[in-house]
Amino acid sequence: MVEWVQSADGMWQYFALFIISLLPFLDVFYIIPVGILFDMSPVAVGTIAFLGNFLMVLVFAIFFRQIAEWRRKRKAKKGITEPSKRETRAKQIWEKYGLPVFALLSPSILGTDLAALMALIFGSSRKKVVTWLGVSLVIWSVVMTVGSVYGLQYIKW
Repeated sequence: MVEWVQSADGMWQYFALFIISLLPFLDVFYIIPVGILFDMSPVAVGTIAFLGNFLMVLVFAIFFRQIAEWRRKRKAKKGITEPSKRETRAKQIWEKYGLPVFALLSPSILGTDLAALMALIFGSSRKKVVTWLGVSLVIWSVVMTVGSVYGLQYIKW
């Protein structure tokens, strides 16, 4: 996928980055450093990564019941009855700190897509999940953009 972004030119490079940012588990932690590594505009890369990830949070918020049912059936078919380590950790953070902290930490633990689904399964309202994960994505997008720009300059990439 990285080759796809690298081989594109001009605006197509940004479009390719946006499409990749829509994929589950390819959050701002991966998209932003890759875009900046290819000498793309840091502001545009951060914005595109945010928009792609946030769009998926909205999709998960709208269709969470269907997605949760699909995941449950898939796990049952595989014979998985116990929650994964990630799910267990997410539940612990949720119970101890609530939605705001869960939303701020979960992109680094679960990814925003799965975090949205988990928060909804744990009982939060769609509006609160979308709001808090949106705030979290803005913060992480800024942190990753600034960190990637200065980090790559520091190592003289």
